[in-house]
Amino acid sequence: MGIDIHEISNALLAQIRQVSEERNLDEVGTVITVGDGIARIHGLWGCMSGELLEFESGDMGMALNLEDDNVGCVLFSEGLDVSEGTRVRRTKMTTQVPVGDALLGRVVSPLAEPLDGGGPIITERSRPVEVVASGVTARQPVNQPLQTGLLAIDSMIPIGRGQRQLIIGDRQTGKTAIAVDAIINQRDSGVLCIYVAIGQKASVVAGIVNTLEKHGAMKNTIVVASTSSDPAPLQYLAPYAACAMAEEFMYAQHKDVLIVYDDLSKHAVAYRTMSLLLKRPPGREAYPGDVFYLHSRLLERAARLSDDLGGGSITALPIIETLAGDISAYIPTNVISITDGQIFLESELFFSGFRPAVNVGLSVSRVGGAAQTKAMKKMAASLRIELAQYRELQVFSQLGSDLDKSTQNRLTQGARLMDTLKQKQYTPMTLEEQVATLFVAKNRYLHDVAFYDVARFNQGFIAYLQENNPQVLETIRDTRDYSDDTDASLRAAADAYKEGFKPSNL
Repeated sequence: MGIDIHEISNALLAQIRQVSEERNLDEVGTVITVGDGIARIHGLWGCMSGELLEFESGDMGMALNLEDDNVGCVLFSEGLDVSEGTRVRRTKMTTQVPVGDALLGRVVSPLAEPLDGGGPIITERSRPVEVVASGVTARQPVNQPLQTGLLAIDSMIPIGRGQRQLIIGDRQTGKTAIAVDAIINQRDSGVLCIYVAIGQKASVVAGIVNTLEKHGAMKNTIVVASTSSDPAPLQYLAPYAACAMAEEFMYAQHKDVLIVYDDLSKHAVAYRTMSLLLKRPPGREAYPGDVFYLHSRLLERAARLSDDLGGGSITALPIIETLAGDISAYIPTNVISITDGQIFLESELFFSGFRPAVNVGLSVSRVGGAAQTKAMKKMAASLRIELAQYRELQVFSQLGSDLDKSTQNRLTQGARLMDTLKQKQYTPMTLEEQVATLFVAKNRYLHDVAFYDVARFNQGFIAYLQENNPQVLETIRDTRDYSDDTDASLRAAADAYKEGFKPSNL
């Protein structure tokens, strides 16, 4: 009878593992090859997928490929001290990140290391970066609004707490600006915020941090920064680590969190880089086959928990960059199918001066009016239809043909609505200010106001209300409803203000 070498080696390996488990010995492996941020390690027989590995040089890594004779590990550093023969120890735990209130107001790396020079971050709690999203029974419907302070979005593309709303558009169309405005608007709302910079330039991240500090929004915000100079594994880890930080506030403290992923296009590229270096088979556009799961398992963690679990929420605003407005590309269509709607920003609108450059026709919120207050729902009911009619008539008006009075009125009304929806950056509006502004536009008080005077008229009307009739604004803010009495008060105030309004001498 012949001797089966494989059976003998397997039996010996089983005995070695049993002895090591009984004596609680550390499982140590050896680096076979290393390069491009990828190390292949031999000897870690019991290694788990996603496990944190510690190199004797002090570097850390995460196991991603579990093969027959080696483990493929991505390094969280440059790995200059890692070489062939370096010993590697299992930590026997998946990659975790520190969480808690100590992170608020700080700029940190995906491993929660401070990047702002503000001293060490001391916290006793940590969470795994990869967890299974909460199930259907653990959630409740999204029906509480999350105000962004941007009139065009809150009126026509409402976002609810627990929703996943995609911000999509070409580069330099104001995607990050919308997200930053939304964070600034939460400074006094009790909603905590996390901004995740994935593959951004360090100077851009510094500018965003300065903006948040200037507007008093940094105190309840965490900035997780993985810049373009960081290794691809850190860029890959950043959104998952940030989501773990958000889950601590949602699950343990039952708070509402807004998290911005800026942007997931670069995240997919970082994952593609890692996958190709790990020699995983490439698929469409060289992305690996599980690139859809890459983002779905991240965005599914955004939820509004049931009251039995405390009722906290995570609202996700992922950002995707398109090329030449092509929303049918691979990554954009993937993320569109995962999210609960999208805000589409158009280059043509941006360069024509309409900002935020939201294309209302291609933008949608699948939560819809369920996440709007009654006051906003009544004011914005016909807004989309009027703007759609305006865009359609605008095409005919460019032909130069004579237009009847009704068509001219619709064009004027549509143009004034478009002017009303224009909003400067870092100037979020409260709910009551938005309702009052829409009231003026909807009831045609702007019909004979020149386009260059629309913004001044709206700002002046809000100031007039605050000075002469603050009760009507307080009623809208407190009741979040729009009654007949409120309508009468606004109408009287608008009539009085319009009578005294003086147009610019241009």
